[in-house]
Amino acid sequence: MSQNSAKRAVAIGLVQMSCVHDTAANLATAVERVASAAERGAQIVCLPELFRSRYFCQAEDARLFSLAEPIPGPTTDALCHSALERGVAIIGSVFERRAAGLFHNTAVVIDADGSLVGCYRNMHIPDDPLFYEKFYFTPGDLGFKSFATRFARIGVLVCWDQWFPEGARLTAMSGAEILFYPTAIGWHPHEKAEFGAAQHSAWETMQRSHAIANGVFVAAPNRVGFEPGPAAGLDFWGASFVSDPFGCVLARAPHDREEVLVVQCDLARIDEVRQNWPFFRDRRIDAYGDLTKRFRDG
Repeated sequence: MSQNSAKRAVAIGLVQMSCVHDTAANLATAVERVASAAERGAQIVCLPELFRSRYFCQAEDARLFSLAEPIPGPTTDALCHSALERGVAIIGSVFERRAAGLFHNTAVVIDADGSLVGCYRNMHIPDDPLFYEKFYFTPGDLGFKSFATRFARIGVLVCWDQWFPEGARLTAMSGAEILFYPTAIGWHPHEKAEFGAAQHSAWETMQRSHAIANGVFVAAPNRVGFEPGPAAGLDFWGASFVSDPFGCVLARAPHDREEVLVVQCDLARIDEVRQNWPFFRDRRIDAYGDLTKRFRDG
């Protein structure tokens, strides 16, 4: 570590949980796991994507819009109370009912005093077999930004955002020291044997690349376990992890069970890595205008 870098320790908690049909039970589990992480020293705790229910996007069913809620609402009220009680910052995921007929996949940031700091609405919305999210969610309109909490400045993106370097870059450019990616990703059971290892590897590698390219910590909590659906269902692969600013995995949860990870991170590592690998210095911002185009034809 350079002489200019004093240690800045922060403990990240990632909740890897299974979800059941009972939404109240899922919220109670989430609050209990936040408490468990806090008791082990976590200061910022992140829950997986859409933890309040089973992953409903396996089918296009208008009845499932009834799962949505406003912000503030029941989920944020419970998480704000938990944050204040435990003295931790919390990132929670909410199926947001913004207005009649207008819904978002939204992450909320709650500080350790129980205040709702802000929201991030999922910008990249997938539409794949058993991941029919475009039916439910309107793309976000709040942009890529970071949030000041008591313990660190953090950025939050959601699941499918993981695959897009632009979102990670812009969030890091806003000052984020840690990128959190609340996630619900899993295998189609009939694909797992042939493609499962490669799919998981690509998922983790992509996020570790965001850590390296931007010199930030990356933390991704995923749900775990099999959830039935109208087709074959989905086998959520867990493997929640934290990466340091050079892409080294500091901790990883298993594929096959629930776990609460608590990981110590030294934010001074950001300065150290960026000084030795100065990607921000060497970016050619004068040459990237075409990134705002859909494609460069011809």
